[in-house]
Amino acid sequence: MPPVLETKGLEKNFGGIVATDNVSLTVERGARHALIGPNGAGKTTLINLLTGVLRPTAGSIFLEGRDITALAPHQRVRLGIARTFQINQLFAKLTPLETIGLAVSERMELGRQWWRLTGSKSIVIEESVDVLARFNLVDVMNERTATLPYGKQRLLEIALAIACRPHVLLLDEPAAGVPQAERHGILDAVAALPSDVTVLLIEHDMDIVFSFADRISVLVNGALFVEGAPEDVAADPRVRAVYLGEEAHA
Repeated sequence: MPPVLETKGLEKNFGGIVATDNVSLTVERGARHALIGPNGAGKTTLINLLTGVLRPTAGSIFLEGRDITALAPHQRVRLGIARTFQINQLFAKLTPLETIGLAVSERMELGRQWWRLTGSKSIVIEESVDVLARFNLVDVMNERTATLPYGKQRLLEIALAIACRPHVLLLDEPAAGVPQAERHGILDAVAALPSDVTVLLIEHDMDIVFSFADRISVLVNGALFVEGAPEDVAADPRVRAVYLGEEAHA
């Protein structure tokens, strides 16, 4: 059985700048895989390549053994890749229920007029409420998204990705910008993600990384620097020198 997600010799150049440098990454099915590295290491560029937002200069991307290098973002979503962003991309004027309802109805191919189709409204609402309940958002599901605390908005973005029923979920710094008092909700949501969903996580918060990941890849200057189990990566002197720091993990 092939890895659920794999890159071979992936490169992305912006003029003379090499943002992704010959990255061959393997993410096994069901993994909790973290991608870490210093600022400017190319982590978000790599996620943008995996999701089709950017096209690679060279190399290939495979999803469950299928070459998806040339596919558009929406085609990759339909094949089972979903993501969140560093800065949320939610519809500010919609409620959480409407937001998740749109994702569920699109996945069911009911279109945006799902509430007019006989029998479809109850099906979509039932599933939408179930998704919101998994992220403790039922109590705010009828409030405008713009009025929600930022931590709730980040939870909603993860819920939106899960509503697409992905095989692979790419989380780009899910706790970024979330006040300390609200971070426990993000931690709980990440920990409770379905076991059948493979997760690739980008995160600067080492507490999240080391409590979540079963494998870590370290990216430096666009290239894979070190890979391994969390305890091995934390103990690696090269990683300590370029990223984690001796004091943090002494």
